[in-house]
Order: sequence, then C-alpha cells, then structure tokens
Amino acid sequence: MSSLHTLAFGVYPYICIAVFLIGSLIRFDREQYTWKSDSSQLLRTGQLRVGSNLFHIGILGIFFGHLFGLLTPIPVFHALGIEAPAKQMLAIVAGGAAGFVMLIGLLILLHRRFTEPRIRVTTTTMDWVVLWLLAVQLALGLLSLYFSWQHRDGAEMIKLMTWAQHLVTLRTDAASYIIDVAPIFKLHLVLGMTIFLVFPFSRLVHIWSGFAALTYLGRAYQVVRARR
Repeated sequence: MSSLHTLAFGVYPYICIAVFLIGSLIRFDREQYTWKSDSSQLLRTGQLRVGSNLFHIGILGIFFGHLFGLLTPIPVFHALGIEAPAKQMLAIVAGGAAGFVMLIGLLILLHRRFTEPRIRVTTTTMDWVVLWLLAVQLALGLLSLYFSWQHRDGAEMIKLMTWAQHLVTLRTDAASYIIDVAPIFKLHLVLGMTIFLVFPFSRLVHIWSGFAALTYLGRAYQVVRARR
C-alpha cells in the first residue's frame, strides 16, 4: 500500500471531517449573518421551485442512502435477511433513481444561474466551486453504477463499507480495504470528502439549520392569550 493511498484514504478523511465540524462551529460563532442559503428567489422565480425541489429530493436520498448503506454493520443486513447481492441491487436502483432526480434538478438550477444575469452577478466564486464539485461528484456517482453492475455480488460494496466503518471506529487499517477497488470509486470518495472540506466556507452551512429545524417538532406549544 503506497503512502499516497494511505494519505488519501486513511488520513485525508479525518482532516476533512475535522475542518467540517470545527469550521462549521467557528463560522456559526463568528459569522452568523453569513449563515444562510442566499436564496435567489427574489431575482427570478422561474425554474426555482421545480429545480430546487428535484435537487433537494435527490441529494437527500443520496446522502441518507450513503450514510445508512456504508455505516450499517453487515451483520445487521444479514439479520434482516438482506444479503450482499440484494443490497448491491438496492443501492444501484435506489441510488440511480435519486441520482437522476438530482441531476435533473441540478441542470435546471445551473441553466437558471447561467441564463439570468442578475443571478450570475450575485454568484460568488465559492458558489461556483460548490456547484461544479456537486456536478462532477454526481457524474462520477452515476458513472460508477456501471462498475457496480459488474460487481453484483456485492464484493466491492463490502470493501467500501468496511473502509467507512473502520474510519468511524478510528482503526488505522481502513485504507487497506479499498486499495484494489475501481479508480472511479476512489475518485468518488476523494471528491466526496473534499465537499465536506469546503462545506464550512460555503452556503452549504444552511444544511445544519435544516436539520436543526427538526427540533421544532418536539417543542412546547406557544401559549397565546386573548387580549382583555
């Protein structure tokens, strides 16, 4: 195993997660006025509703699919009666569907941002960086479906799951499990980790607020008394 491989898949993930968490906390503490999605709805409403909804539905499906798919221990799937080939097909079908939904939404949003001068002028350099990172990452993910189809036995998927689970349990041998996976999977992993790296410096931080909004579901009712 080369030093570069160990750095990319054994060290770089921890750097990205550290920047992701600490950077988000520092930004929330020091720059709360920049903690927003910078919606462009006031500049042009056309295409936004359809494009944004499709984009968010797709990316949420992909995010939670990766989260539970990679981090759920293999014995749990076996206990549920889901063997590796079945899980591989589920990942291909569900991931592919969510990916294409996100792709349609992203293309609509990119077209809107390119063709509306007022939106293009207000788009920052970091906005473009994030948009193209997401676009390339999505393209790699969709292209990887072909390679996943070639490994319908789930062997490659198990390697990726073992890598992810060894990372979160702080084991030093995580990188060794994916040394021989297809290069497209490695590119997909590196780019995905890079998105976490740039997260605190972009408008993506508004995602934290989206998850935090779920706490409203459990808050106490507001008591309103009639004026006498």
